[in-house]
Amino acid sequence: MRRSATALLILIPTLLLAQTIPQETPSRTPGGAEPAIVVPAGTTVDLALTDPILSRVAKAGDSVYAQTAFPIAINNRMAIPPGTYVQGVIDNLVLPGWLAPHAQFQFRFTKLIFANGYTVEFPSVAEVSRPAVAQDDVIPAVAGAYVIVSSASDVLLDNGSQIEMVLQEPLLLDAALVAAAVRTSRPFSPDQFKSASRCRPIPGTTGTSDTVIPGTPGTPGTPPTVIPGAPGTPDIVIPGTPATPGTPDTVIPGSPSTPYIPCPPAPIVSANPKVQRYRQSFQIDRLTDVAGKLLPAGKYQVDWQGPGPVTQVDIRLNGNLVVAASGRIVVLNRRPLVDKPEIAAQGDGSAALRSIRFAGLPLAVYFDQSAEPTVTK
Repeated sequence: MRRSATALLILIPTLLLAQTIPQETPSRTPGGAEPAIVVPAGTTVDLALTDPILSRVAKAGDSVYAQTAFPIAINNRMAIPPGTYVQGVIDNLVLPGWLAPHAQFQFRFTKLIFANGYTVEFPSVAEVSRPAVAQDDVIPAVAGAYVIVSSASDVLLDNGSQIEMVLQEPLLLDAALVAAAVRTSRPFSPDQFKSASRCRPIPGTTGTSDTVIPGTPGTPGTPPTVIPGAPGTPDIVIPGTPATPGTPDTVIPGSPSTPYIPCPPAPIVSANPKVQRYRQSFQIDRLTDVAGKLLPAGKYQVDWQGPGPVTQVDIRLNGNLVVAASGRIVVLNRRPLVDKPEIAAQGDGSAALRSIRFAGLPLAVYFDQSAEPTVTK
């Protein structure tokens, strides 16, 4: 199969182009030896698949293997070098159909393995440590992928396909172990990604023309010969020879031409052309700070577009816009039974809206990205 330029990752094998993300207040590693590296919630990490996802066997629960394709740096300190291995599972999968030539994935990631063997396991949802007022349903690291792919393709996501992992929880890394991993990390080449498709185009043929074997020609024959008789005697008639029909041409049919049969196009990871709009509501029972604006108690409407991870969130009261704020859209592992705004106390004792969960929706909106980091060893 011809490899798509967008399906194969174009790597930048240099640490000088590392993505820089502002760091939060330094934390200490469990041993307290030196400041730890905190990768903030909302950080996106580019990944390249190292194992293809095949259409005939792919299903929810299957393992997913990838490598980080671009470095993540925090305040000029390397946090996740390129080539770090990432392991996860397929949480949800929608297969392509004849009328819908695309697949949709939701991935949940479970583990980072650095080049020196330093392994960071993302905690299961039940193990995530947060303040008592917070929820326990945030998946630590996720990715979604909309893939343009034919239902006839044998590959849903090929080797080297790029997806974007989102850290939904802050991640605390051991600075010394990360530094050791950076020294042993090696950028990898795009040439290592070979298509897993077994499809090969079938060339067309021009066919052959009919073969004609001429038949034998017919003969016209001869007319009778009449010899006049003497007076009183009849004519003498000598019969002529009859005509012969000959034989027709013999036609041996040639072979028909056959069309060129191409392979289905290579899978392409793309943005979903149908951007979904969400409209929900929530209620607060006291004066609450929402993105820097104080809102009185009442029932509000909230709407945003797209899957995130960061998007504009509009909050309205009786249809009138009162707050337009940047919100982080977080994927949950379950659907809440009721609307649930999370109110946090600020240093001056006032209340601030940190997040909102909505009944029946496996998504939450976060306005405060300073959640306590996940401790990993």
